[in-house]
Amino acid sequence: MNLLSIQGEGALYTLLILFVCILAVHGYKLAKIGWRTFHKKLPPQKPRKKTNTPEPIYYLVERKKTRSKKEYSEPKRIKFH
Repeated sequence: MNLLSIQGEGALYTLLILFVCILAVHGYKLAKIGWRTFHKKLPPQKPRKKTNTPEPIYYLVERKKTRSKKEYSEPKRIKFH
């Protein structure tokens, strides 16, 4: 007994071919990257210098701002026409 119709089988095979092509392309790209890094020689590493002097710490301090005017003027009247 056939569970899928002809169109269903075609869609299934299309998706299968799509996934195989995607895997093949990514596999090729990864193999190419691996081949290049396999033959690449890395530069020799320089030994790290040990420094026991602590680095300076800078604190950012903001000054308190005072109000420019401590007294308020009389409120202005608003006229509606």
